Amino acid sequence: MMKILGILTSDFRVYYELIKGLKNRDLPFASLSFDEPIPMNIGAIITTKDEEDRIDFPKLVLVKEDIDLTIEIAQRTLKGKERYIKLIIGIDPGKRPGLAVIGDGEILYTAQVSSPEKVREMVKRAVKTYPADVTIIRIGHGDTTNRNRIINSLAKIGLKIEISDETRTTRISESPDIDAAIDIALKSGVEAKGSFKVEPTQGELRDIQRRSRIASEGRVTISKEEARRVAIGELTLEEAIKKDIEKISKN
Repeated sequence: MMKILGILTSDFRVYYELIKGLKNRDLPFASLSFDEPIPMNIGAIITTKDEEDRIDFPKLVLVKEDIDLTIEIAQRTLKGKERYIKLIIGIDPGKRPGLAVIGDGEILYTAQVSSPEKVREMVKRAVKTYPADVTIIRIGHGDTTNRNRIINSLAKIGLKIEISDETRTTRISESPDIDAAIDIALKSGVEAKGSFKVEPTQGELRDIQRRSRIASEGRVTISKEEARRVAIGELTLEEAIKKDIEKISKN
């Protein structure tokens, strides 16, 4: 019998958020009641801390502030995997990096991250969600500027970081960055130590300026200095454009 997750809570807001999160992931689940027996096919129950004492069941997952994190922990609990021997986090660097988490050879989680600096938050969450004896971060060697931004942001976490050769056969896929992150995770690399210099190329700066024209519908082209700040992560493109538009409005 396939075991599924159960939701047991009287908190409507939590119930709604859990159902939305589970449906978005296409995960089977059952809505349970405090007045009825727990079905035999339930493998783990998600509930709140205030309600855990009302439930007599061996595998309870308490809701955290982050619903996605709660669901990830619930999935791990359902599989009966309390700890992994080796966790590898693969990262395909770019403006919107691809990320893949692999535990003991199994793909546990993948994501397209909104910016290089956001990778750190995702890595910290993965480490918390999937505890392991050994955790390694592997990042592709390409896109030097964004790669170095990511490495520098991850340095304080204290995990081993490797730079892997991401040369691979091109795939036709709806999520090439995620596929690349999986490939990178599976390739050992050279350990990255210390801080890395972030020095955008002239071509990268021109591309950011071009993107600023497109995003602002031709109203502004940010300066090279602003483009450099965007490239190294000091400023978002949206912030730079807003700043220039406000300058024009004041004149």
